[in-house]
Amino acid sequence: MERQFIVRGMLAGAFGGLLAFVFARIFAEPRMQDAIDYEAGRDEAQALLDRAAGLPAVHEHADPFSRAVQSNAGLGVGIIAFGIAVGALYGVAYALACGRTGAVRPRPLALMVAAGGFLAVYLIPFVKYPANPPAVGNHETIRERGGLYLLMVAVSIVVLVAGAWFGQRLKPRFGTWNASLLAALACAAVLGLVMLLLPSLGELSANARHGTETPQPLTNPQGQIVYPGFPADTLFEFRLYSVAAQALLWTAIGLTFAPLAERLLNPRAARPKLPAEPTTA
Repeated sequence: MERQFIVRGMLAGAFGGLLAFVFARIFAEPRMQDAIDYEAGRDEAQALLDRAAGLPAVHEHADPFSRAVQSNAGLGVGIIAFGIAVGALYGVAYALACGRTGAVRPRPLALMVAAGGFLAVYLIPFVKYPANPPAVGNHETIRERGGLYLLMVAVSIVVLVAGAWFGQRLKPRFGTWNASLLAALACAAVLGLVMLLLPSLGELSANARHGTETPQPLTNPQGQIVYPGFPADTLFEFRLYSVAAQALLWTAIGLTFAPLAERLLNPRAARPKLPAEPTTA
C-alpha cells in the first residue's frame, strides 16, 4: 500500500506543480526579469568603474538557454519535477502517519500532512532564510547558504515530527486541544532557539562589510552613488509570490490526494450509494 500512496502522491504533486508553474509564470517571473535587468545594469556600471580604474575587463559566459526558454519550458519543467518529488515524499509521510494519528479520517489526514509539509519543508526555513531573486546573494556564499538552508529544513522536519509525537503523548492527560497547544508552543520555542543560534546571511564572512546579502548602492571612489541598491519592492513581491506558489502547490497536493487516499483506504465508503430498487409485490 505504501507504493500506492507514493504513486498517488506523485500524481497529486504533478498537478500541484502545474498550478504552481502557472501562478509563478504570471506573477513571480516578471519580478525575476526585473532582478535580472537590475543585475545586468549593475554589471555594466561596475565594468565602467573598473575600466576607469584601469582594471582588466571580466568576460562573462553566455547562458546556454535563452530567457524565453528559461522562463517558460525551464521554469515549467523545474516546478513540475519539484512537485513530483515533493508528492513522492508526501506519499511516504502520509503512509507513516496512517494509524499513528488516532481516529483521523483519510481526507482530514491528507490536509494535515500537506499543512505540516508546507510548514516544515518551506515556510519555517523561509522565515530564517527567505527566497531571493537573481542578483540577490553573494556568489562567494552559495555553498554556505545552501548548507544553512538544508540544515534549517532538516531541523524543522525533525521538530515538527517530534512535536506531533509529543502531542500524542500529552493527549491522554490534557485532552486533544490542550495537548495540541502545548506541542505547538514547544515546537515554536525550539525552532525560535535554533533560528537565534544559526547565523543570518548578513553575518557570513563574505558579507561582513555590508551585513546583508541584498546588493547595496554602487559607489565610485569619491563615494558618489552611480547605481542604486536592489529595489525593495521587487524583493518583497518576489518573496511574497514565492510563498504563495508554494502554498498553492501544497494545497493542491492535499486536496488532490485526499479523495485518492479515501478511495484506497475505504473503497466502499468512497463509492456513491445507488438508490434502492423498488420492490414488487
